[in-house]
Amino acid sequence: MNNKRTKPLIRLPLPFIIAVCALPVLLTGLFYALCGIPGIMGWASEYFSAPVRGFLGVLSSLYPFSMMEVLCVVAIVWLIYYIAKTVTVTVRRHGKLKILGKRILPVVVAAFYLYALFCWLWNSGYHAPGFSERNGFIGGGVSVEDLTVVTKMFADKVNELAPAMDRDASGHYIGDRSAIFSASTTIYQNIAVRFPCLDGKLYEPKPMLFSWLMSRTGYTGIYFALTGESNINTQMPLFLMPATVAHELAHQRGVFAEDEANFVGIAACADSGDPVYEYAGYLSGLMYLISALRPVDPAASDDIAGSLCAEVNRDWQDNYDFWQSQKTVNTGIKFLDRILTSMTETANNTVNSVYDGFLKSQNQVLGIQSYGACVDLLVEYYAPSTQ
Repeated sequence: MNNKRTKPLIRLPLPFIIAVCALPVLLTGLFYALCGIPGIMGWASEYFSAPVRGFLGVLSSLYPFSMMEVLCVVAIVWLIYYIAKTVTVTVRRHGKLKILGKRILPVVVAAFYLYALFCWLWNSGYHAPGFSERNGFIGGGVSVEDLTVVTKMFADKVNELAPAMDRDASGHYIGDRSAIFSASTTIYQNIAVRFPCLDGKLYEPKPMLFSWLMSRTGYTGIYFALTGESNINTQMPLFLMPATVAHELAHQRGVFAEDEANFVGIAACADSGDPVYEYAGYLSGLMYLISALRPVDPAASDDIAGSLCAEVNRDWQDNYDFWQSQKTVNTGIKFLDRILTSMTETANNTVNSVYDGFLKSQNQVLGIQSYGACVDLLVEYYAPSTQ
């Protein structure tokens, strides 16, 4: 006689299972059917995305660590375990295809639910009227004269601010990351007077434990809509970190497009009244402006670059050196260095290609080049002729 107890089987009705599986597919399909209608996307962004992301931001602000990182690590570990378990169970039992299907289906359905939620929480903002449109920016390009004037203005500001920054005996910038993070929640107060849509609660960004991985792939920050968090690469040069923080907080305030978030972040830093943020904003903007000016007026670009003080040149060089260092691996073992450097380059190119494709698929026609497109907005906002 077998006294072993068996667990009672819970059989869900087939229509219920079909409905649960079909719902995320329908929600995703509905998003793509409606994403071409800016009015609907704007409504979804304002009345669904913003409140939900705000609520998630409140929850994630209760923890000092990045909830995004925790969830990603847990998901990866669980997925590895689940794949191994699926292979073991499928090999040992009869009806392999049926078992495999039952094991794969929940993962696919869960992935569709996450993607559907991401579409309505974040992707909807790419298809809604953007910050520029809602705030009366004209667009359509800028003159070389205006570009030169604004670039010169930014150069003058960094020359003014750079000597006052904390530096070591060699002139390298030494800042306080915790002070940058703690000051972040107030830096939008001034710019919100000019742009009321930027007013609202901000949550302190999170330092990334896997900052080394972000550095290797060339990224400085990421806003994660599913947790409402702004996450920052803590390895990046400190003198530009406030600009990155401001950029990610722009996403937190509902500025979706990368060029607009870049502009808002730079302008928020410049108007913040905090010298550390001001310097980061003007220096970040200057880097974009000079890059845009150089092809159309090399002489003016060289003149402005030549006017930069020693402290600015030091920071500019330190920034270049840091990102160059992330392209290679130096363990001292040549063959291993070649392999790891090649893997780093492949990972960098892959991540950039994927992100570029994602942005282009969401109505951002410039892809990852969108970041530099903030130049037009900076010139329109700061040029005397456009005031």
